[in-house]
Amino acid sequence: MFLLRIAASVTMLASCCGASMASEKIAFSADEIAFFESKIRPVLDEKCYSCHSAASKSLKAGLKLDSRAGLLAGGDSGPAVVPGDTDESLLLAAIRYQEYEMPPSGKLADSTIADFERWIARSVAWPDEPEPTAESAPVQTFALHARKQSHWAWQPLTDPVPPSVSGGEHLSPIDQFVIAKLHAAGLEPAPPVDDAALSRRLSFDIVGLPPMGNAVDVDSLLASPHYGERWGRHWLDLVRYAESRGHEFDPDAPAAYQYRDYLIRALNDDVPYDQLVREHIAGDLLAQPRCGPKGADESVLGTGFWFLGEWVHSPVDVRKDETDRFDNMIDCFSKAFLGLTVSCARCHDHKFDAISTEDYYALSGVMQSSHFRNVRFETLPLDRQVARELAELDSKYRSLLDAATKLESADTSLAGPIKLPPIPVGHRLVFDYTDPHDPNSQRVYPDGFAYRSEPTRAGEWVVDSRDKKQMVLRSAIGSVRNDPFWDVIQVASDASVNGRRSSSPEANGRGVRTPTFTVSGGIVSILCRGVGSVFACVDSHRLVVGPLHGETIQKVEPANDNSLRWLTLDLKRYVGHGVQLELVPADHSLLELLQVIDSDTKPSIDTSAANKIYQQSYSLESTTGLHEVESIMSRWLSDREALQQKIRQASHLAMAMMDGVGEDDHLLIRGNSSAPGKIVRRRFLTAINPVSLGDEQSSGRLELADQVTSPTNPLYARVIVNRVWHHLLGRGIVPTVDDFGVLGQRPTHSELLDHLASWFLRDGQSIKRLIRYIVSSQTYRASGQLTEHALQVDAGNQLYHHRPPKRLEAEVIRDSLLAVSGSLDQRLFGESVPVHLTDFLDGRGRPSQSGPVDGDRRRSIYLGIRRNFISPMMSAFDTPVPFSTMGRRTVSNVPAQALMLMNDTFVGQIAKSWAESLIQAHPQDLRERVRLLYQSAYGRVPIADEVDLILHFARHHDSESNAWTDVTLAVINSKEFIFIP
Repeated sequence: MFLLRIAASVTMLASCCGASMASEKIAFSADEIAFFESKIRPVLDEKCYSCHSAASKSLKAGLKLDSRAGLLAGGDSGPAVVPGDTDESLLLAAIRYQEYEMPPSGKLADSTIADFERWIARSVAWPDEPEPTAESAPVQTFALHARKQSHWAWQPLTDPVPPSVSGGEHLSPIDQFVIAKLHAAGLEPAPPVDDAALSRRLSFDIVGLPPMGNAVDVDSLLASPHYGERWGRHWLDLVRYAESRGHEFDPDAPAAYQYRDYLIRALNDDVPYDQLVREHIAGDLLAQPRCGPKGADESVLGTGFWFLGEWVHSPVDVRKDETDRFDNMIDCFSKAFLGLTVSCARCHDHKFDAISTEDYYALSGVMQSSHFRNVRFETLPLDRQVARELAELDSKYRSLLDAATKLESADTSLAGPIKLPPIPVGHRLVFDYTDPHDPNSQRVYPDGFAYRSEPTRAGEWVVDSRDKKQMVLRSAIGSVRNDPFWDVIQVASDASVNGRRSSSPEANGRGVRTPTFTVSGGIVSILCRGVGSVFACVDSHRLVVGPLHGETIQKVEPANDNSLRWLTLDLKRYVGHGVQLELVPADHSLLELLQVIDSDTKPSIDTSAANKIYQQSYSLESTTGLHEVESIMSRWLSDREALQQKIRQASHLAMAMMDGVGEDDHLLIRGNSSAPGKIVRRRFLTAINPVSLGDEQSSGRLELADQVTSPTNPLYARVIVNRVWHHLLGRGIVPTVDDFGVLGQRPTHSELLDHLASWFLRDGQSIKRLIRYIVSSQTYRASGQLTEHALQVDAGNQLYHHRPPKRLEAEVIRDSLLAVSGSLDQRLFGESVPVHLTDFLDGRGRPSQSGPVDGDRRRSIYLGIRRNFISPMMSAFDTPVPFSTMGRRTVSNVPAQALMLMNDTFVGQIAKSWAESLIQAHPQDLRERVRLLYQSAYGRVPIADEVDLILHFARHHDSESNAWTDVTLAVINSKEFIFIP
């Protein structure tokens, strides 16, 4: 009874607290509001508001869920949510089907329930908006242009003149803008920091490592190869970089590290920012791609960022899975390059910003028109050259073979095409590559230049090196044919992935693809010949780890008579879905596609006549002059082999994007993939440039890249200069670096922001020069001295009157430990070091092998990042889970960090190694040993009391090694080690 009274009291208290909290305005972060708008409100709108809102015709249980106040006040059963308490929130119990079983139409997906759990655990964020009423509930007219005119971020970029301030002739324009605001508030800037602290600040900010001496030269730091590693890590947060796909089994994202290495190279080379952005959006489409020192196509690698997100391995609803992946791609793209939460418009017009639902689906169409591929990036320039030489070579030998057979062969049936039997009634011919007049016969998409870009013509000679005794085939029927010119290195299709075999054949980066078509009958039959695999990519879904979609993959097995045969894919569960067929030949084999039929049943078509012609042309036994033909073929293969040698050793794969057929997407009603509305033409955001993108043969990504990087786009330059300022000063001029919208914070120095953006555009869009410009200012070099008056006037340091201490990120702390102990391996690039698996890192998809404790002594950017197995040390120091763009990391100060630095095995090893290096450096001079310790750890000379204290401790210890290990461990655990002034 006593416990019941306590429970009743708790319920009453929660209700009272809810009423109190409802009456107060709470400042939620922009990230929390964006999460609510994209993950929570659409579900409430679709599943709950018909019965639980101000607009409900009959309010059920007295509960309103269309406002935060309504949730907290609750209904007949009490409060619907208790912020921060998932166990006491009735709403969660209902959607978990523990009580009430809501919504009654069916239980929500587990991932959606998890979103609600996260939302409630993090205080039930809700934007500050008027309480809904029955009259106000209907959606008001979406005034996009009015919103654009009323919000600062959409306004054209200006180039303001720096204000005049005393001593301005010796100041940077940056300082003039900052000091003018300080003076207006009656404040003065803090004095500059001392040289030792400045060196430490510059070194960590620019290269992410402790300084190697007292004097630090900015230009030398910017020229260091470690600069790209430091700023590349910032960028990886923007593109949600990981090397696994997450979800249940956490499968590999093959060769993701190639994108990381591309990024480091690009930053070290100071590639202009507009070029970098264009490479990310459409690097595969640039007329003049940027090439590396070895001639490798660097530009195409930027497009890998589109595919760094989470992928569901075997979704029940592949169309919903596709829309979720597109949503993540649009979210990452819009936040990273535009500072906008465009994904909030997936289910409805944006609640606050000038972004419509049509804007969202206009961009979704661009994604719909683009496809994943693995590209051989290092060979592409050479590939183009070899492809040209190969075409000339093939043309030459085909002419020789034509002459030989026409002069000496009486069998003229080899020279002309034949017709296959007509398609039975009730069967739909989707593609016919035997008909030169079929427009679809020209639409194939090869991976790599060494494959033919169009179907083989009837009567052409081709090489088939699978069987060296029968080296020649003369095709009498047109087909899509994969030329096995490359000596292929199989990657994921033949390699084990986390102890499981990948069943997706596309991963080896070779093959051809058909255009996308809509499945109507469900039995897709493919007339083919050769050896390899056929993969039906449904709604762009690529991963097949579970049992749900195994029917999308079929092997084309070798036949003794090399005959044509029908291969059947049972795709009835995908009727109404878009499908693209991908053909991947086995090594050194041809794989031909002649026809694709879609029907209710497998077609019964006699191909014996066609097979007779094929077998005649394949064996050439009936052809006179066989000796001459074989001689020509021998020379042909020999010359091809010489070309192949040029590229055999330079074959590496990377994730990339390629264009498909231009497709406009449907607007999905309330974001529901099962409720398509009208078709929306592809275009950029209406508020920036509403011109249509692409055509029937292209996605429009190239035009999108042009529009994003246009100087007339008011967001493009503002967003990047704000990001650089944030990383150097600790807070952005717009503090919400990923959200320049209404829910984000306004700039503290709007004129300074526009000055930096205009300067950046004029100066060639060099990020290195922008960094130099900012770190040369007095504002950057200010000390942390804080007066009482400044604290009273500007407690949050919004005016930059001083520079607060800044905690190092997880990766920099770990890199510093390796550097100060002399253990750091400074090699650049290469495959990632597998994550070290502790006993706490367990679950499905756990890698079969654990990486070394010390990460092979590589910098942290080279450690593997698995979505389901994030390093505990990285997590403790706020490395974000790579779900979407995270331009501003959380900076916490919690006991778990001290426990990590005190007890972690890696830290213990570093402390011991550091102690041994100090002892070896100064075996007798203990004071010099302490000086070296402080210089390495803090970038300064110790004061006398610090020296005496350490020496006193060390002399009264039973072991010199253990004593100095304890000393180094104590230094590692000091705030001065993990903070920079």
